[in-house]
Amino acid sequence: MSKARLLIVEDDNDIATMLRIYFASQGYEVDIASRGSEALEKTRQNMPHLIILDIMLPDFDGFEVCRTLRTHTRTSHVPIIFLTQKDERSDKLQGLELGADDYITKPFDIEELKLRVQRAISRAEQQSLTDPRSGLPSGRLIEEQLRRIIQTDGWALMDLRINAFSAFTEAYGFVAGDDVLRFTAMLLNQVVDQYGTPQDFIGHVGGSNFILITAQDRAETIRKTIKERFAQEVLAHYNFLDREQGYLLVTDDSGRTIKTPLMTLAVGVISPQEHAFTDIREITELAAEARRVDAMT
Repeated sequence: MSKARLLIVEDDNDIATMLRIYFASQGYEVDIASRGSEALEKTRQNMPHLIILDIMLPDFDGFEVCRTLRTHTRTSHVPIIFLTQKDERSDKLQGLELGADDYITKPFDIEELKLRVQRAISRAEQQSLTDPRSGLPSGRLIEEQLRRIIQTDGWALMDLRINAFSAFTEAYGFVAGDDVLRFTAMLLNQVVDQYGTPQDFIGHVGGSNFILITAQDRAETIRKTIKERFAQEVLAHYNFLDREQGYLLVTDDSGRTIKTPLMTLAVGVISPQEHAFTDIREITELAAEARRVDAMT
């Protein structure tokens, strides 16, 4: 299973370093932010599976960070554990009212914090809130977004799938495949952060299939940028020889060695401007068909 990513938001360097070293030794990928603004930026660009958030920060407090994350569609699902020196009931209630998942006070037992982190991540995955590899919303959260947009106008939905992903995992292994999924999730977040809006939604449907919901007037720029950047940046996941020859040699079910193209991204785009939708299945089916057409071009 892929490593879960933690973002530790703590301005005390000693505590932040201690938590980074400890959780890295437990098999987590760990990033650190010392300010609230830095935490928001890092969350948008590389979605963590969980945030450990100190309340007292130098620019604005953890409550404001939590409020902002919960307000924006792309980050509203990320589990948050508040970490603070305060032990007042009002502070705990305020954090929980803002949507925090848990609360622990300093000085804390590191083993207890580890168990709370494990429980929060496991709960999110079991409730089909996040994909364990990408950290993006999945399952129920995707369905909720589809039910939301079917009642509105002005949106565009993209169905994205990585072409030749199976051949890549066959040649390079599932760990390398998970790295590609994480790279794709990061790329989608970066492009939407640059060209989209705070209310845009990115989800991981499963396998190498993603979904992106944005404003209709921004869709073409986002689609074009994602396809171009993916085609260029995914090459870093291949070795030099495969990059140079432009294809992989893999064995098919008959035992024959065949050439397989390098990975690209197929993107199908639909909007209510072209179609009238009465059911979310119509949205997903038409988007998948648009993506299949794109894959053949």
